[in-house]
Amino acid sequence: MTIVFTHKTAFLRLAAIALLGSGILSGQSTPAKPATPPPPADVLVLANGDTLHGKLLKSIGGSVTFHSDMVGDVTVTWDKIKELHSNQQFSVIAKGVEITGRKKASIVPSGTLDVEDNSVKLTGSNAPAPIPVANAAFIVDKPTVDKLIGREPGFFDAWDGSVTAGATIVNASTKAYTYSAGASFIRTVPNVPWLTTRNRTAFNLAASYGQINQPAYTDNTTSPPTVVPVNSIKSGIIHADGERDEFVSPRIFVLGQFALDHNFSLDLHLQQIYGGGLGVTVLKTPKQELDLKGTVQYEKQDFTNAPGYNLVGSTFAAAYQLKTKFLSYIQAASYIPAWNETSAWSFNETNAVTFPAYKNLSFSIGTLDTYLNNPPSTLPPTLNNSFQFTFGLTYAIKSKYY
Repeated sequence: MTIVFTHKTAFLRLAAIALLGSGILSGQSTPAKPATPPPPADVLVLANGDTLHGKLLKSIGGSVTFHSDMVGDVTVTWDKIKELHSNQQFSVIAKGVEITGRKKASIVPSGTLDVEDNSVKLTGSNAPAPIPVANAAFIVDKPTVDKLIGREPGFFDAWDGSVTAGATIVNASTKAYTYSAGASFIRTVPNVPWLTTRNRTAFNLAASYGQINQPAYTDNTTSPPTVVPVNSIKSGIIHADGERDEFVSPRIFVLGQFALDHNFSLDLHLQQIYGGGLGVTVLKTPKQELDLKGTVQYEKQDFTNAPGYNLVGSTFAAAYQLKTKFLSYIQAASYIPAWNETSAWSFNETNAVTFPAYKNLSFSIGTLDTYLNNPPSTLPPTLNNSFQFTFGLTYAIKSKYY
């Protein structure tokens, strides 16, 4: 028997021999590169002599947060710490130092960290002299500092907010129901207390709708009997607003805003406000903040049963917020005069209190008080003022950007 090898067959035989020689067909593989060893663990030595190995997370307000695989996250104050050592890159922001822009990022000292004898020592290219722990207001890992100082978050990043819903239903001789909902979102950049705010964006929505229905009935006291038709009374209030703040200093900002209002009970079909102005933060602590704002704006009022107005006016507003362990309180008040129609002024005041319940859920109580000086004359008469009280369940949305 004669076997004839073509050029193709010879090539395949040679290729198979080469693969066998390299170990591919025999099940042998190229030796893997040795894994990079993990960085050495950080060391925390407490004043009582206990030692933890793990990772330093941060130090804010005189408290140090350290992660240990055995005990989890531990937060201790500096007076309970004897030594702290980390080979990771950390940045230290001293008390009284304000980082107001990207160009000033270079002034933030960083390096590997050692704490002994109540002093923080950094080892790095721009490391300063040892800093007393009492003056080290914030210690944060350098990658986080570079991220928050060096770039803006994406459009869908760094938002905090809440969504609220509530309802009341009555079924008796009269049938009544009221539904309420609200949403609030805010993004502060950077969203940390140890960097000065560059900009802030906020959106708010509050809505309620209700109706009282009196069923039809026959009045037998008249002769002949009178059939009284179904009678319905509706209520509807919708408010939406948005604001963008650009800080020109740690306390002063320029702003642009819009606001939309519909109020069935005031015969206000739609009020639109678009303007810009100046604001100042007059109070700012870890728990409280108070802003005062003033704008110049265009305002358009459309009523359901009367002619509307095109107005040039202003908004003078105050916004206050308080955050504690047990509750969160927000109050806002706005006086809105019109310069070309002095009778067409209005006033709004809102309050919201939330009480934590379980994880991201909380109970909320809110009020919305609206005064319109120039409602149209209607029958039945339209009042100048409407007041709304809501009670509901709130779900908090927390940013994971930092």
